[in-house]
Amino acid sequence: MAWLWWLSGALALGVIELLTVDLIFLMFAGGALAGGGVALMGGPFWAQVLAFAAVSALLLWALRPWALAHLKRSTPDTVTNVAAHVGRRAEVVTDVTDRAGRIKLVGEVWSARSAQPSVVLPRGAKVIVVRIEGATAIVTAEEPVI
Repeated sequence: MAWLWWLSGALALGVIELLTVDLIFLMFAGGALAGGGVALMGGPFWAQVLAFAAVSALLLWALRPWALAHLKRSTPDTVTNVAAHVGRRAEVVTDVTDRAGRIKLVGEVWSARSAQPSVVLPRGAKVIVVRIEGATAIVTAEEPVI
């Protein structure tokens, strides 16, 4: 019946891997299956643990780097958090200069500065976020300022 414990452990590790997607727990799940295989063949507990450790280490060393590289190549990059704001449109709430100002970006009011020195972006102007520095959006006019 020890093989059933190993199988349960492998399933639990598989579920944890689904939540983390780091491919570490999946390698340990493979080791748990190896330990379960030894238990199913009637091997002693020390042999089961040895099989678990050896197969887990082998998978972590040999398979995980290749699998991570493949996963990164086949998964598109998703921009999140502050980086997702770069390129978005916003509206000037208070005049924006190269020193200070405020914009409304995705429903939130942000501190802002103009990307071009000595350019004043008036209230109500539409701007595009060029980059984020700390809690300040660096913006440029959506249409050229005359």
